[in-house]
Amino acid sequence: MHFDFATIMFIATLITGSIWALDAVVWAPRRREAAKAAGEMNLDKQAELSKEPVLVEYARAFFPVILVVLLLRSFLVEPFRIPSGSMMPTLLAGDFILVNKFTYGIRLPVINRKIIDIDEPKRGDVVVFRFPGDTSVDYIKRVVGLPGDRIGYYNKIVYVNGQPMTQELQGTYSGDGAAVTMTGASLRMEHLGNMDHPILVRTEQPPMVEGEYQVPAGHYFTMGDNRDNSNDSRMWGFVPEQNLVGKAFLIWMSWDSVDGGVMWERLGSTVK
Repeated sequence: MHFDFATIMFIATLITGSIWALDAVVWAPRRREAAKAAGEMNLDKQAELSKEPVLVEYARAFFPVILVVLLLRSFLVEPFRIPSGSMMPTLLAGDFILVNKFTYGIRLPVINRKIIDIDEPKRGDVVVFRFPGDTSVDYIKRVVGLPGDRIGYYNKIVYVNGQPMTQELQGTYSGDGAAVTMTGASLRMEHLGNMDHPILVRTEQPPMVEGEYQVPAGHYFTMGDNRDNSNDSRMWGFVPEQNLVGKAFLIWMSWDSVDGGVMWERLGSTVK
């Protein structure tokens, strides 16, 4: 178990809830008895003995807040920040996104065990998952291969079970701020099954890696939309189903670290 935010919130909920419960069951009745024993004539002493300790006061105040945050982040939505340009042009470094935590099933916080099945990832979904090489690190990529698929990548074209996923040239990409590094790349629309989405390709660079991959049961093959600048399944393999965190669906904030400002036009954009 690594001490990520969910673990910290769970421990904080457990501690504050336990203090509040102990006070209600054990300490508060003792304070009332002590105050009663002080006698009606000693009102100051009664007030002092019946006063709630500061620790209990803070626990009572923070417990419901921490509990609500834990439940929201564990079962409904969780915010993430995009740290790199591997998903350009769909997502930019500095985008803050919301991830639907229940799309692929309900999981218990901290131990990440699924207790209710709801749905499975579809080809083309943009998913957040725990990196198989270090589960304390979250990655975001697009699902390209489903369990049982045979995925090929040759000459910058994705093949699914022997069928090429066609691409349409959209022009030359031009980015501002942090995205300027990919200016000049080929902007293409990839038809990934029933999903159409943009990708970036550096035509002057040879493919990072080529080959064919058989996706095992219970695993997924993921790729970044910035095909020549993405550390994905082509390099390190497949994503186990239990590593899935959720499906990205909304950009709620976007900050350009280079130009130092909010990218207002991206706020509220859906992630496709």
